[in-house]
Amino acid sequence: MADEIINRVAQSKLVVIDLEDYYPQGKRIQFDIKDWLFEGFVLKEKDFRHYVAEHDWSQYQNQYVALMCSTDAIIPAWAYMLITIALATYSKKTIIGDLNTLETSIYQDIINGLDFGSYQDKPVIIKGCSNKPVPENAYIFLAEKLKPIAKSIMYGEACSSVPLFKKKK
Repeated sequence: MADEIINRVAQSKLVVIDLEDYYPQGKRIQFDIKDWLFEGFVLKEKDFRHYVAEHDWSQYQNQYVALMCSTDAIIPAWAYMLITIALATYSKKTIIGDLNTLETSIYQDIINGLDFGSYQDKPVIIKGCSNKPVPENAYIFLAEKLKPIAKSIMYGEACSSVPLFKKKK
């Protein structure tokens, strides 16, 4: 008589959190302002304000935008703020930085908005592999939020997880 195969993982109290499940839809755009600078380096206020006023911001509808300057120009804070105000009607989120910084900021907002009550005193596995670009910082944000709540925190898959934290009895 063959032994019955029992899925102990499915029967356990382990809770798996897959950050990929929270990946928000929406195109990510990197907006380089260098072309709006005189010779790529000098911000002339009048010209810059003209570019901002004349640009078709509606093309960024429901997109995530990372503002940056690919030259070594010194950009005053108000310039990025002016662009952000123009984008605010259209974009889902605007930050200063690269696409990884944008993704990190998106996930920080998502994790800060999660209800962690269902993880109270439970063993939690933070799933590690994803097909979507989940930034490394998202895992740190999640672990930080789970530590005061979860019974234990592991990383990876149920069959091969790395223990990270266990609450003392």
